[in-house]
Formats: sequence, structure tokens, C-alpha cells
Amino acid sequence: MKLYIPTMGRLLVAEQQDGKWQLASYLVGMQVMSLAIDPFHPERVYCGTYRRGLWRSDDAGRSWEPIGDVPFNTGQGGIPFGNITAIAVSSTERFGEHGVVYVGTEPSALFRSQDGGATWQELSTFRELPSASTWSFPPKPATSHVLCITPDLHVAGRIFVAVEAGALVRSLDGGAHWEDRVPNGPIDTHTLAMHPNAPDRLYSAAGDGLFTPGKGYQESSDGGLTWQCPDEGLSEHYLRSVAVDPTDPDTIVISAATTPLPLPDGTFAEPALYRKTQGEPWRKVWQVRGTMLLYVASHAAEPGVFYALGFGGGYRSSDAGLTWEQLALPWSRELAQQFPQALVLGDD
Repeated sequence: MKLYIPTMGRLLVAEQQDGKWQLASYLVGMQVMSLAIDPFHPERVYCGTYRRGLWRSDDAGRSWEPIGDVPFNTGQGGIPFGNITAIAVSSTERFGEHGVVYVGTEPSALFRSQDGGATWQELSTFRELPSASTWSFPPKPATSHVLCITPDLHVAGRIFVAVEAGALVRSLDGGAHWEDRVPNGPIDTHTLAMHPNAPDRLYSAAGDGLFTPGKGYQESSDGGLTWQCPDEGLSEHYLRSVAVDPTDPDTIVISAATTPLPLPDGTFAEPALYRKTQGEPWRKVWQVRGTMLLYVASHAAEPGVFYALGFGGGYRSSDAGLTWEQLALPWSRELAQQFPQALVLGDD
């Protein structure tokens, strides 16, 4: 398994060689915010940065080139914003050998490319949604950003987009038209997951629980039209990330904390990992000590396996999230201060 780790100072790529984990750095000095792998061409990887725009690799992350910065007024279709905060590649929309790429920015705007990033179309109706005037990121209230883009795994052209903070919206036609947030739906989704064996089921890990305990984790079984809050067993309600067992849509792992804000002593709340299976409440399987755990992930190539990432490095569970062990990554004190932004798993 290969681990792509965007951080505020570089892109880290971890993989095993001769049984040992190796860690390589790319895009050093950049604030790397987001990353996505083309499902039709796994060697092609897209990476979004803050102030430095969009980058692409065609060799699984070993080399990178900037793309997407065609001047917007040339008619060639560029991206006029340098802050690329979210990327996704559709597995149900394909042109040639590549999937359709969706990019989200700060300020909140969406773009689509059908040619691997050579040209871009702004999905302008996204910014015309009625709720758009209310979108606001609390640390920078004058703006907001697209945090999460989730193309549907089953329905071509259906896509879900989360704005931090203010809305989870969807399009049924590849972004030409949009449906605004629904009543009682999540408004601060950090991670939105789907499962290949569960059409219409959405898993939302959100910050909503910071203000309304019980609404940090939400699920939809009808493609986002209605939402439920199965929170039995949760004692921390501010959620950062969610991952689902590749072969079991009812086995779910989340990372949660009481708050993202500093505690009175200047430290942060130590987050926990929770696990849930069908018919059972959430169960706390690990309280992380000495690190801020941010992201969990799974991959189709490893059923029953989950990965997690925190300031202290990477972790792995081989028993569907019940127990965890730290990966032997060469994780230095400097890397512990780089502030990971995501965890994306790819094939070796």
C-alpha cells in the first residue's frame, strides 16, 4: 500500500521496500491541501496547494508539473484561484483513458476538466446557490472553501460537494445544475464517504457536533435527501474523518474529538477512534495519546484493513478497526509539525 500525505510543508509519499517503510518528500515548501488519484490511470495523481495552484503527476508522485493555471480570460478555461482545497476524480465518468476531474477552491468555486487538466470549465451555478451568501469559514469569516468533493460511485454525473462551512450540496448532471442543502442535513462536512456495495448511502463526518452534540456523524440512505444521526455510544462529537470497510458497508471507523479548539492549557483535545458495525452502537477502540489524530482511510485492495494518520505518524488496523499498531515510518520531529491535511491510499 502507498500512502499519500499532503501536509502544510510538503507532500509525503510512504511505501514499503524490502519490508521497510520508506518516506519521500515532494513539492517541498508548498502548503499541500488536497490529493486525488485517477481510478482509470492510477499513475496519474492530482495535488492541490495553497497559493501555488494545481499540480499533476503521471508517475505515481515521483515527479510533478503545474497545471490549471491557464489565464482565465484567454478562453482556454483555466482556474483563476491559486488555493486548491479539494480534488476528486470520478470513477463513473470517463473520457479516453482518464476520469473526469473536479476541483474546488478558496473562495468557494468548482471546476471540471475532461482532458486531464489541460482545460477547465467553471461550474458557475454552484456559486449561485441560495445558501452561498451564508457560507463562511470561522477562522476567516470573510471567505469559505470547498473542503470535500465526492463523485457518486454508482451514478454517473451525480456529485456531492461540502463547503467549509455552510452546506453539503449535490448535482445530478456533472455540475451543470445544483440542489442546495436540505433541512437537517450536515452543514460542516469534513469527509463524505460512499461504498461500492451500498448505492445511495452516504457517511458524513462533520463539525456540526461542536455546536449540536449528536450531529457530528450523519448518514443518508437516499442519496442525501434525508439524514439520520446514529450517535449511540459517541462521547466526542466533533468529527474529522470517516472510512468504511471495503467489503462491509456496515463496518465504519471515525476519528472524533470534543473540540478542535485549544484547551485552556494551550493543548488540543486528544481524539479517539470509534468503530461501529451493523446493529451495534459506536465503540471507542482507541484513545490517542500525545498526538492529534486527523484522518482514517481504507482501500479496496485490503478488505478489513484501516489506516489512520496523526501528528505522530501513521497507524494500521488489520482486524477491521478493533486494534491498532503504529507503522514504522521514519517520522521525524519536523514532520510531526507539518500538520497533515489528508490521507489518501493508493496501489503500490
